[in-house]
Parts: sequence; structure tokens; C-alpha cells
Amino acid sequence: GEALANAREKEAAGFTFSYDMLGEAALTAPDAARYHEAYAQAIDALAAVARSSDIRANPGISIKLSALHPRYHYAQRERVMDELVPRVLSLAKAASAAHIGLNIDAEEADRLDLSLDVIETVLADPGLAGWEGFGIVVQAYGQRARPLLTWIDALAEALERRVMVRLVKGAYWDTEIKRAQILGIERFPVFTRKAATDVSYIANARLLLAMSGRVYPQFATHNAHTAAAVLHMAGAGRDFEFQRLHGMGEALHDHLHAACGVRSRIYAPVGAHEDLLAYLVRRLLENGANSSFVNQIIDEDVPPEEVAADPFEKIARAGAQIANPLIVRPPDLFGERRRNSKGYDLADPLTMADLKSARTAFASHVWRACPLIAAPADPLPERDIVSPADPACRVGHVAESSPADVEAALSCAAPWAAPVAERAAVLQRASDLFEAHAAELHALAAREAGKTWPDCVSEVREAVDFLRYYAEAAREQGEGEPRGIFTCISPWNFPLAIFTGQIAAALATGNGVLAKPAEATPLIAMRAVELLHAAGVPRAVLQLLPGEGGTVGAALTSDPRVDGVCFTGSTATAQAINRAMAQTLDPLAPLIAETGGINAMIVDSTALPEQAVRDILASAFQSAGQRCSALRVLYLQNDIADRILEMLFGAMDELALGDPQLLKTDIGPLIDAEAQRSISAYVEAARDAGRLLKQLTAPRQGFFVGPAVIAVS
Repeated sequence: GEALANAREKEAAGFTFSYDMLGEAALTAPDAARYHEAYAQAIDALAAVARSSDIRANPGISIKLSALHPRYHYAQRERVMDELVPRVLSLAKAASAAHIGLNIDAEEADRLDLSLDVIETVLADPGLAGWEGFGIVVQAYGQRARPLLTWIDALAEALERRVMVRLVKGAYWDTEIKRAQILGIERFPVFTRKAATDVSYIANARLLLAMSGRVYPQFATHNAHTAAAVLHMAGAGRDFEFQRLHGMGEALHDHLHAACGVRSRIYAPVGAHEDLLAYLVRRLLENGANSSFVNQIIDEDVPPEEVAADPFEKIARAGAQIANPLIVRPPDLFGERRRNSKGYDLADPLTMADLKSARTAFASHVWRACPLIAAPADPLPERDIVSPADPACRVGHVAESSPADVEAALSCAAPWAAPVAERAAVLQRASDLFEAHAAELHALAAREAGKTWPDCVSEVREAVDFLRYYAEAAREQGEGEPRGIFTCISPWNFPLAIFTGQIAAALATGNGVLAKPAEATPLIAMRAVELLHAAGVPRAVLQLLPGEGGTVGAALTSDPRVDGVCFTGSTATAQAINRAMAQTLDPLAPLIAETGGINAMIVDSTALPEQAVRDILASAFQSAGQRCSALRVLYLQNDIADRILEMLFGAMDELALGDPQLLKTDIGPLIDAEAQRSISAYVEAARDAGRLLKQLTAPRQGFFVGPAVIAVS
């Protein structure tokens, strides 16, 4: 009611409004239900003031799909289509009955394909036939803007609908740049020069104006140059409107409306104060940059020629370098000498199709691990390696090292005498081989270690980064004396990444390596060593000795022929290794030990609850909590504790536990039955003591334990 009252003065002057119901992406089902109810109530309120027979003259509403579903991500596509489409359709039918427009707001690029699936399904519903108010927002800074507009026009033609298309510059530029760099994908989804976005906007505006009568263009801009270009291209008789944000571009749009006779709509945020902060931050980032027209027009230090500069001329001056060289592409993040590891956008359907196809070859593959030493091996009898998600499924088998194998490896072990340039080149080749075999390594990480899709990708990328980092470090350090022979003992929670990192560091500096992988994950270690050998690491320089810590590990950390130890695991084991080394190894032999800890998070009343809960979920439950960096203790300020816990528990309810080979799975299994037993016992003790606040139900098959929240005070 207040928003409608505030709009009356401008409506009397001939302006119309589109109301943006503020709210961040829903994290819980109750949040999504509240947003849906708020949208429905807003449509009812607008119906009372939508008096024109021309829908373009009536107010409209903008909705965010991510506010209507707590798991609005491509990984949850099946669930989203089943649950979200009916919600959006109900709002669209209500807007149709009210004779108002309903716009689907644009969001981050990784949601675009999912948004288009929802839009196509909703718009195709026969109940929307004859309604001309369905709106779609397109962001011109996106490199897919032009094909997206073509797709919308073709869809409208195929469905015999008339749609509204709001063209905007874009609202998530900083996020898109950083996300692409973090993911390590090939290119940015957005343009990296402001002028390129301006050119894209004008080019796509021309495309919109040239489209069939099934598209009603809405040009959202505060840039006078852009507005002038639209007016010039439109000429006389083309039906369209301009739009602006409430509180911005008033003078420009007053002029456009009064002097040019063009429809103008005001995009007005509506919501409570607590919903306003994130919205204001996005608007500041969008319009507060030095290159922004809104910023420059009020800056007296910026000459008029620069404010009104033609973006086409700016791009022409850039020549072949249209991309901004100051914004580093993801593959080049670490400079010319070290290429970033190859990443994958798991929200891209084409990427996922390729990855799934490549992994299919390893869906039922059976691997074998055994000692890889520079002498004939005589291992122990084989034992099976089973999937922690389904212990009935055999992933492979391992023949562990015998005492004779350990002795033979120690006798054959040798430092790497090759020049540093050769060692670096071999490590670089190994990193390329890891990437070439990424599909197999992903499959192994999922089936042997229970890792989810994102964790599998990260596992291989980290291993590749280690190889390239130490190759570059070796080149920079130059020739030096190696210590000799290093024992490297790695954990099961990062069975490729840490395993590779330890080995790469030792090899880069010319040492020989005796590598003992975790008992639970010898198969992926075997493939890593095979690839390192294929890249050119000599067999005597890198030997693999799978086996138990109490036998193989103990022998490799207490033999005087060992010159140093790298270990990642428990503090107790590290202390035992330290004592053994003190008794038999050279006093100067180093122990490089990385052990566990208790990690805490403190959340006070200044925190944005949604962001805090997202970070809590990611830190506590990613990798089923099996990380030394996982959140263990959460401290909440009393004032906000109830609200945070309510949101946290609701967000936990949305998590998917299950088969890690499915993209929709958020949390996979624990590594083995012993881990399942010990953690289950801890949770049950908390339950008996009345301290268990929340626990999810775990799948019965596999080594699963439901994520839990336990009160400690």
C-alpha cells in the first residue's frame, strides 16, 4: 500500500511502475513460501489499480526465481522443474487475470540455462494464451545476450505469445568475474570493458527493435548516450518504453517522457529494511564505478567529451584487444610461467554432457593397485576396495606391500639427479597428463573416496596446481642439493591432491620419494604414480608402497636410509612418527607434518544471516565434513542465535545426501565403516544427553551419517 501511494504523483504525470519485491535467494522452504505469498499479495494489490485496457499502461511486478525455491541451481534441475514451475505458473496466471506484466528478473550467469527451462515451460502453458504481460530480463553485459534475444523471439513465435523484454546493462559483474576466476573456466561470461557492454546494449537494442511484433522492448538505462541511440534507431512508430531505477536518472527520463513522448516506467524496490542492504550493494556496484555514466555525469572533474564518448569509438581504439587486459582471464591467473588448472562450469549443460560422457567409460571399471618399485615386487594377497557409498560395489583391489617390498624399495631409492629444468619440465608434463585423464580421476575420486562432483573437480585441479606450482618454484630456485630420500604419507580425504602435492615438492627439489597412500584410497594414488612415471619421473626416484600405516608406514619412517618425512593425518600419528624418527633417523632429518584442528566461526549481529548460513553449510558439511578445515564449533551472538539456527536448520533440510556420482548430491558418504561407527556413536551420545539440536536422515546403504548440529553449552 505504501509503495502504491508513493507512486501516485509520478503516475499522474504519465509514468508507470514495475515493482521489485526485494528479497535474496531463498535458503529454506518456508522462506520460499513467504516470498511466493508476498508476490501473490502484491499482484492482488496491483490488480486493484490496473485500470487500463492496455497492459503496457498498467503497473507490473518483477520476481526472482531464486527467491521462490531454496535450491535454485542447475544441479537440482529435476527438483526445480517439478516444484518451481507450478509456483511461477500460479503467479503468471494471477498476473494475467490482473492484466499486469510479470517480469522474470535476470540473475547470475550460472542460473541462466535453468531459468530458460523454467521460462519456456511456464510460457507454454495454454492458460497464458492471449496474455501479453510475460516479461524476461536480459543483461547486455552477458556474452550470450544476443543469442538469448533470438531464442526469446523464436519461442514467442512458436508459442504464439507476445512477450516483454527488458534490456539492462547487468547487475552481477563483479560476481561473474570472480566466479569465473575461481572456477578456472576458459572465458568470462561477461564483457570486461564498460564500452563493450555499452556497444552490446546498443547492438541488442537494435536487434530488439527489428524483431517481430511479438516482442515489446523495454530499455532500462540511465545513460543519455544509450537513450539517444535507442531513439535514433527506433525512428517513428516503433512501440517501446524506457525504464529507470527509482531515485536514479530522473532528469533524463523526465525529458524522454515529456520531450520525446516515449513511455517511461520506474523500477521500484519494495520490501522491509532488512531486505534492502543486499539490493543497495548491488546497485552501488552497478552504478558507482568510475566508468559509470551515472557517476561521471555528476563528477565535475570528468570533461563532457568523456561523459558523452561514443562506446563504438572506444572499442575501435582498443583494436584486437577488446577484452580488458587488466582483468586476467582464468587460465592466465598465475601469469605467463604457470598456467591455471583447467576448471569446469558444472552449471553448463554442454559441459556436463561432455563430462558425463567421458566418465561413463569408468562407471564399472575395476582398478588395481600394487607396489610400484624399482625391483620385482612380492606383494601381499589382494583385498577389495569398495565404494563407501555402496559397499556392495567393488571399485578395485589392492595388493599391499610386503616387508620384502619395503626393503627392496629402500635399497633401490635414489635422488633425482636430473637438472632442475628437466625436473620442472617433467612435472609440467605430468600436470598435463592429469588434466588429460581428468575424467578417470574424477570417477576414481567419486567411487573410491565418495567425493561429489564439485569435490572431484577440485581434487584434480588442486593436484594439477601443485605440480605446476612446484615446477615453477624449482625453476625460480635453481640448482641445489637435495636432502636425499623422502617418505610421503598422505590421507584419504584428499587422496590425489595432497598425495600429489607432497610428491611434487620433494621431486622438484631433486629428492627421491617413497609414497605410501592411505589404506582406503590406494587406487587413485596408483594412477597418479603411473601418470608421473609416464611423464618421465624415473622408477627409482618415485616408488609407490601401498599398505597399512602400522607396518609399511612405520618401516618407512624409522629407517635410517630415509632423509625426511612428509605426513598429513592425525596429530597422534604425527607425534608417533616424530618419536620414531628421533630414534633412528639423522637428527637433521625434517618432519613436515600437517595435522587436524578445531576450526571455529563467530557470527555476530552485523552478519548477513543468509551469507552466514551459506558459509556454515559449506564449511561444516562439504566433503561430509571430512576436512581438517571443516567448521567444528559455531559461536552465535545471543541476539541473532534463534534466527540463524532457524535458517540453518531449514537450509540443512534442503541438502541432498546420497550417491556422489549424481550431480544433485550435496553430501556423500564417510570414508569407511569405522568412521561411520565412531561419528554415529558421538552423535548418539549427544542425543542421549539432550544436546542434539538437529540431524538429517542418512541413506541406509553406504557409510553415511546425517549432518548434525550439537549444542556444546
